[in-house]
Amino acid sequence: MERKMTATAAILGLLAIILGAFGAHALKKVLEPEQLVAFETGVKYQMYHALFLLLVGWNGLVSEKAKKTIYGLTVVGVVFFSGSIYLLSTKNLSGIDFKSIGIITPIGGLLLIVAWFWLFIDLIRKKS
Repeated sequence: MERKMTATAAILGLLAIILGAFGAHALKKVLEPEQLVAFETGVKYQMYHALFLLLVGWNGLVSEKAKKTIYGLTVVGVVFFSGSIYLLSTKNLSGIDFKSIGIITPIGGLLLIVAWFWLFIDLIRKKS
């Protein structure tokens, strides 16, 4: 699981840097300020959770079962949360109104919260 989480974290981090640079340079010229802020929020949360996966993957205190659950919650959470924000904030460029997928943004956020909570629960259940 450590290898899978680390590889996924590397991909999420790589993509966050690419998307952040794209937002700062290319999108800055074509998006409204509030759209750019939203896009940057998606990038930040993606990077935070890339680092989160590294932390969990390398942490010997977290059970393998919890790592698998946290991995699934985090990956789907990032795709839903950040992915939907990327689509919603760039609708002017694509010409496609993604408003109907806006419901998955809070679902993604909830999945990320549950992943952190799952980590907390797994750690407090450990016997010292």
